[in-house]
Amino acid sequence: MKTLNTFYIRTYGCQMNELDSEIISTQLQMSNLKKVDDEVSADIIILNTCSIRDLSEKKVLGKLFEYKKDKKDKIIGVCGCMAMSQKETLLKKFPHLDFLLGTNNLLDINKILDDILTKNLQEKKIDLNYEIGLENFFAKRENKIKTSISIIRGCNNFCSYCIVPQTRGREVSRDPSSIVKEAKYLAREGIKEITLLGQNVNSYGLDKPEKKVLFPDLLYMLDKVDGIERIRFMTSHPKDITKDLMLAIRDLKKVCEFVHFPMQSGSNKILKAMRRTYTKEHYLEKVNLLKSIVPNATIGTDIIVGFPNETDEDFLETYKLFDEIKFDTAFIFAYSPRQNTLASRYEDNISNTLKQQRLQKLLKLYHKILETKYTKLIGTKKEVLAEKLSKDGKSLKGRTKTFEKVLFPAESKLIGSLQTVDIESFSHQTLKGSIPS
Repeated sequence: MKTLNTFYIRTYGCQMNELDSEIISTQLQMSNLKKVDDEVSADIIILNTCSIRDLSEKKVLGKLFEYKKDKKDKIIGVCGCMAMSQKETLLKKFPHLDFLLGTNNLLDINKILDDILTKNLQEKKIDLNYEIGLENFFAKRENKIKTSISIIRGCNNFCSYCIVPQTRGREVSRDPSSIVKEAKYLAREGIKEITLLGQNVNSYGLDKPEKKVLFPDLLYMLDKVDGIERIRFMTSHPKDITKDLMLAIRDLKKVCEFVHFPMQSGSNKILKAMRRTYTKEHYLEKVNLLKSIVPNATIGTDIIVGFPNETDEDFLETYKLFDEIKFDTAFIFAYSPRQNTLASRYEDNISNTLKQQRLQKLLKLYHKILETKYTKLIGTKKEVLAEKLSKDGKSLKGRTKTFEKVLFPAESKLIGSLQTVDIESFSHQTLKGSIPS
C-alpha cells in the first residue's frame, strides 16, 4: 500500500472556501500528514474550488488538464463547489482524478483517502445535507491575528444567476453555543478579529425559531467574548438586513461599522430577472436608514453588469444609484452564465465588448469616488489593527474598523495590536500614515 506523507491544498474563491480548506488541512495534520507549499513535493493534491465565477472554474479545469499530463503517483482530489455542481462529469472527464469531496462532507477526507488506498477506486462523497459534527470541528487557523467562523451554511434565496443553493444546500444555522465556544477558543489562541461567515448571515436563526437567537442576538453574545477585539460579518442579503442589526452595529463596541450590502443592479427590471426580491427603492431606503443610525458606517457591494437583456437605460440606472450611494468597497463583475441556474436558460445577449465597456465605466466611477473619499481622510486619525509586515519589512499593514487598508511604519512586535494612525496620504486603495510620536 502506498504511504502518504504530504499534502498540498489550493483554494479558489471566497472566505468560506478558505475556512473549509483549513478544516480539511487540520484533519489531515491530525493524521500525521505534513502540509507543503508546492505541488511537486506533495503526495496528495487537493483543489478546493469555486463555481461563482466562470474564471475560477476555468483555472481549475486548466490545472486538472495539467495533472492529466503529469500525475505520476499522486492522489488528486477536487473539493468545494465544482465537486457539487459538476459531480456527474468531472470523474468521467478526468479519469486520473481520484476523489470528489462535497462542501458538506469535509470531515470525511481521511476516510476517502483510506478507501482510495485500499480499494484503488475513484471515490466521491457529496451530500446536500449538512454533515453532523461539522459545526463542532474547530480548525487550526493559519492566520494568527484574524480569522473566520462559519455561522450558517447554504442559501434559500435562489437568485437566478447563482449556483450556491445547488453547491451548498439549504440554509442551516449553527448552534449559537457552538459559535460562542469557537470564538472563545480562538481568543485563547490569540486571535483578535473574527469574521462571521455565511452565504446570508442576516438570515441566521430563522430556520431554528426554537433557539430564539437571530443574527443581532448572536452579535450581542459574541461582543462579550474576552480577547476578541473586532467582529465583522459577510455576506448580507438586503431583504434580511433589519433595524435591529443596524442598532447592534451602532451599540456594540467590537462590531465593525462596515456592511457588505450587495446591490447587484440598480434597475428594477434586472433585479426582478435576477430574483433579488427587492426594488432599488427598497434597497436605497435601507442604505439611508443604516447611514442615519450609524453615520460613520461604510458600505460594500457586489455589482453584475451585462446581465441578459440589460439595456443602456438599465445600466444607467445602476450607474446613477452607485454614484448616489457612493460605495466604499465594490466588487464589480461582468455577467457569465452558470450551468444549472435559471439565468443560464436566458439568452446571453449582451456582447463581451459591451459588458467590458460597462464594467470599465463603473470601475472608473468607483475609483473617482474612492479618490474623493481618501482625500477627505487625510489629516484624520484611524484605529488600525496591525495584521502583518509589508513586503519591504519596514511597515505594517492593517485595516480600520470601517475596512480601509492602512500602511504605516512600525516594527513587527506591534502585529496583533490596535494602533492609532495619523492619515497623511494614500496610494490606489491604501491609506498611508504614521503612529503619533
